[in-house]
Amino acid sequence: MTTRRNFIKQAALGSAAISFGGVIPGMSAGNYANIAGAGDKIRVAVIGVNSRGTALATNFSKQEGCEITYVCDVDSHAIAKCITSVEEVTGYKPKGERDIRKVLEAKDVDAVIIATPDHWHAPAALMAMQAGKDVYLEKPCSYAPAEGELLIQAAARYNRIIQMGNQRRSWPNVREGIQALKEGAIGKVYFGKSWYTNNRKSIGTGKETAVPGRLDWELWQGPAPRVAYRDNVVHYNWHWFWRWGTGESLNNGTHMIDLLRWGMDVDYPTRVCSAGGRYFADDDWETPDTQVINIEFGDKLSMTWEGRSCNGRTVEGCSAGCMFYGETGSLLVMGNDSYKIFGLDNKLVKEQNSAVAIDPRNLMNPAESLDALHINNFFDGIRKGETLNADIVSGHKSTLLMQLGNISQRAGRSLQIDPMNGRILHDREAMKLWSRDYEPGWEMKL
Repeated sequence: MTTRRNFIKQAALGSAAISFGGVIPGMSAGNYANIAGAGDKIRVAVIGVNSRGTALATNFSKQEGCEITYVCDVDSHAIAKCITSVEEVTGYKPKGERDIRKVLEAKDVDAVIIATPDHWHAPAALMAMQAGKDVYLEKPCSYAPAEGELLIQAAARYNRIIQMGNQRRSWPNVREGIQALKEGAIGKVYFGKSWYTNNRKSIGTGKETAVPGRLDWELWQGPAPRVAYRDNVVHYNWHWFWRWGTGESLNNGTHMIDLLRWGMDVDYPTRVCSAGGRYFADDDWETPDTQVINIEFGDKLSMTWEGRSCNGRTVEGCSAGCMFYGETGSLLVMGNDSYKIFGLDNKLVKEQNSAVAIDPRNLMNPAESLDALHINNFFDGIRKGETLNADIVSGHKSTLLMQLGNISQRAGRSLQIDPMNGRILHDREAMKLWSRDYEPGWEMKL
């Protein structure tokens, strides 16, 4: 059966054929290029555009062969702002829509960007795949581990592509550093640490109040069980409430723990333990603002993640980063597209810096030009069937490490893990957090 994705792939192959002189008999190269160019265009809808989604929308719209056709958000102000941003880049206005379900019914959408709050990530991705769309999914790929497992199954069943927003997997110097690691630059690697620091302020104590007219609170909650609107949740503070968010560990820890897992070439752990809490202020913030997650892979290697949401003292001079420790030295990957290699004597052996300035604490768009590499890898997966740098399988495994840390934190004890599938062993109470509660009618089903 011919699908639009297959047509896009064929058009891309046709464009490549032209470059080698292969033109369809009876058709000029110019005419064929026009047809191939039209078919090669990927039409994209952006779901969730208050902050990061708008940055992605403008970045996607700058890429060759991409057209933003829909901007979708439950906040009308966010829609208007994003449409303006896209128009400034492209000269045209995408359509605005509040309801994701209507967007997914549209015929002029080939792929979607999902940059919603965390509780929407996996349900929205599943709905998109079921509607025949490919997916660019911001981290974390899921709110709970069961959702990540379901997304892997769905990608296979519906034959769709999911690129997770672990964009550092596409940054050239980071890739070079990880390759050097794998080639033995510091010998056998046996320990890794990662971190994220910030100076976030108290969110105070919220009050129940009327929902702003610009906001569809019912649709914002979507898959999550219903509660009354409070004035200190939307748009960013939801990160710190267990009902919708996953804390700093998945908000920012996912990126750096992914680099450790990639560089150390491991999948599922054997033991996970978390310590921490909400220490900085007495307010509505529920998830830890200070957290250390220890992750063991048998008795051969381990890694840690340290999160300090409310004390921005850097580690190794970086607000975010990770360090690999090996037999002959250490390798530091900073929050930007740079790395350093040190010997056991702490002397610098090699340094590879980026010309692109990056602020890991920027909430919206810390690295546009570098992220474009990740976006185009996603497009190449659609057009040419190329391997994704951050597919859903790798995305789930890295997300799961942080999810297990949160489960350990909430259960108040260490977790023994099956290294074959990442599931919790011998702890029924902890396994209750493997999945989540849904508002009736919003359950994820293949």
